[in-house]
Amino acid sequence: MQTLDQDELSIHINAAPEAVYKLVADVTRTPEYSPEVSAAKWVKGAQGPAAGARFRATNTIGKFSWHNTPIVTAAEPGREFTFARTERLCGTVQWRYRFEPEAGGTRVTESYLVVRPITRIGWVLVSGMGTDKNRRRTMHEGIRASLERLRTIAEYESSA
Repeated sequence: MQTLDQDELSIHINAAPEAVYKLVADVTRTPEYSPEVSAAKWVKGAQGPAAGARFRATNTIGKFSWHNTPIVTAAEPGREFTFARTERLCGTVQWRYRFEPEAGGTRVTESYLVVRPITRIGWVLVSGMGTDKNRRRTMHEGIRASLERLRTIAEYESSA
């Protein structure tokens, strides 16, 4: 059976920490840079990033899609945006973005931490019904792709 625990990657973006934070914390824009999140919207009265706010995300892997409703646990403009999603069979995973000023831009670190493990049945679901044989690698590559796409968007918007 596969396992997950944590992972993180960083990238330099030539844009101010506040600008990159604003892009990430607007969860409705997540599909622009995430290889798995195909839709996201604020729910339950939330209208933007704040601790306790909830959003509904749709994840898609190949032909499989599912929904989850993460809760924002930290929303510090220009510094950190963190949320956690809990699914009955798929445990609890905390996603965190840290923004640090660096060389006229921002060092962005994206990470995940498995707070509550995924069940055996959950593994069948998150592995695309068994088609993803190395979910840890897939998630690592997904973080890398997200950060690269985030850099492209943020730098383009900062130069406009």
